[in-house]
Amino acid sequence: MTCKGICARYKAQKPVGVGRYASGQRRCQICEIFIKWEGLWCPCCGYRLRTKPRNLKYKAKLRARVEADSKSDKSIAIKT
Repeated sequence: MTCKGICARYKAQKPVGVGRYASGQRRCQICEIFIKWEGLWCPCCGYRLRTKPRNLKYKAKLRARVEADSKSDKSIAIKT
């Protein structure tokens, strides 16, 4: 399983003000690239994509963002 260069078509730009994982980007450890891809497996090498950060600090940031988004969704649903 090696990088074949297909992933370059799906390369994701770094979002401003939002984390990569929070914006839906995924990371391939083999290709060493963040890609905008909905599947669970890398389209280039077939390796499983990482969907969550490994670092404890960034895990906490993502968790807080997801909780804040879910609370805002609930408040919108209650108002309507």
